[in-house]
Amino acid sequence: MMDVRTAIKNRRSIRSFAPGEVSEADLRDIILEAGIWAPSAGNAQTWRFVIVTDSNVLNKIKLVSPGLLGNPQALIVICQDLSRALEKGGELGVTTLSLMDTAMAAQNIMLAAHASGLGSCPVASFHAEAIQKLLNLPAHIRPQLLVTIGIPKMIPPAPQRKTDVIWVNNYGSE
Repeated sequence: MMDVRTAIKNRRSIRSFAPGEVSEADLRDIILEAGIWAPSAGNAQTWRFVIVTDSNVLNKIKLVSPGLLGNPQALIVICQDLSRALEKGGELGVTTLSLMDTAMAAQNIMLAAHASGLGSCPVASFHAEAIQKLLNLPAHIRPQLLVTIGIPKMIPPAPQRKTDVIWVNNYGSE
């Protein structure tokens, strides 16, 4: 099993996928399990996950998602139950905490995918209402992020990382 530091440092956003199949068992058992074990503000757990593997549905989603590149074998649509988010966290639950929860679940999913030998990429450029209609989501279930999943065709090199971004006790300290 890959250690977490290695997974963090070696995970890349994959936008080009090789042909092949990603099993629903892997999507459910490994990747989505990582999503449901992500931290959640107030333990609200308001995320909802929709796995899309049907190529016809994937192609329709691509039409309304300019940021969705390549031909992934699967897509995980991370949604939020905004009624539950409002109930658990008030307006802050809807406007901020739900987005944080989505981001944390997505990071877990992408790290688990990488550790399983799969590639992934978060996609925020999509038409939420169109996705909602395509997936028959009720009005209170709102798609917030798409995560492509597939067999990487190639793994891009790591981009440079800045090291001058950390301060101790106050901004600008040495």
